Amino acid sequence: MSWRGVSLVSGWQFTASLCFYTVFAATAFVREGFNVSLGVTGLTVTAMMLGYTALLFVTGAATDAFGERPLLVYGLLALAAGMAFVALSPSFPVLLAALLFVGFAYATAMPATNRASVHVAPPGREALAMNVKQVGVTGGSAAAAILITRMATTDAADVLGFIRFDWQAAFLAAAVLAVIVATITAWRYEGKPASGQLSTPDVRALLDDPSYRGLLLSGLLVGSAVFTTTSYVVPHVTDSVMAAAGVGGSILATTQLTGSAGRLLGGEIADRIPGTDVRGPALVLAGQSALAAVGFIGVVLSSGEAATWVAFGFVGIFVLGFPGVYYATMTAMVDDDEVGAATAGGQTALNTGGLIAPPLFGSVAETVGYDAGWTGLAVLSGFAAVAVWFSIARD
Repeated sequence: MSWRGVSLVSGWQFTASLCFYTVFAATAFVREGFNVSLGVTGLTVTAMMLGYTALLFVTGAATDAFGERPLLVYGLLALAAGMAFVALSPSFPVLLAALLFVGFAYATAMPATNRASVHVAPPGREALAMNVKQVGVTGGSAAAAILITRMATTDAADVLGFIRFDWQAAFLAAAVLAVIVATITAWRYEGKPASGQLSTPDVRALLDDPSYRGLLLSGLLVGSAVFTTTSYVVPHVTDSVMAAAGVGGSILATTQLTGSAGRLLGGEIADRIPGTDVRGPALVLAGQSALAAVGFIGVVLSSGEAATWVAFGFVGIFVLGFPGVYYATMTAMVDDDEVGAATAGGQTALNTGGLIAPPLFGSVAETVGYDAGWTGLAVLSGFAAVAVWFSIARD
């Protein structure tokens, strides 16, 4: 139980998220390279989220039964294989199949790292440790945005000879890093003993708790905002601001970095709020959701490259800053042997939003305009704040 252990888990999360979110950062390049519409481009996220969601309860049950260590090691190796599959995809249908596999592999991430975070956290610093771990998500996402835009400007396809597009080299680089970090994890992380008995998660018992149901509702709503934001920052910048895709990638990276700051600040504040272990992170979660709504309105009102950059930076603090306190609230609600199952339910709520919202947003952006899409996300974020307040925080 030390910050060194938190750093190891955070490094794993950074690597897994670098792999996973490279797909989100690549949407503009996928759209251009495979010559598909904005709405069809959203299917890349849908395919990946479908695979991710399909295995969550399996990986959650496996985490509770066998501990987090096997899932951390083998899950990251599977993710490396998925990255290589994406890099070698010659057509859009094959790419969708590859992304489905990436989703399967990434399903190991949240149940395993949430259990690991609870295990390694210093006493009394559980919320901050969870948010430090979650910084790995935004940090990896920011690195992914930079990596994909840099690789897109190289001659990687000609040099390597076995990939179709230059940007696909970013997926190969992510695969190599994943293999290295999986090896380090196998060597350095011992893990926490588990029951050894695989059983079906008792989801019904969790759903009997109205607080947990309220948290799931907020996850569904804000999850829609999170995955849509990471999917459409770059297309918004290229289509509405008329800036280069590289600028869009930099704005996305900024959004992810401010999200990291939001997670750290949210965790620190949550640990300092007096009351039960649930109260602090729940209050912060409600506040972040409300301010996320304000941020999306700011995106609608902004015009020009600089103003858009600032607006998305503000959005990042609260939209991308919320998952840490979301999981801190969740893990404080349940016993240690239910963390995997509870995480599976919570992540499924997030992913359901990610499955539905990005393609719908893309269609709205093409037919009505981006402003209508961002306004819709503002409304969803506001409802999420209300759900958290009435089901958890006000108690």
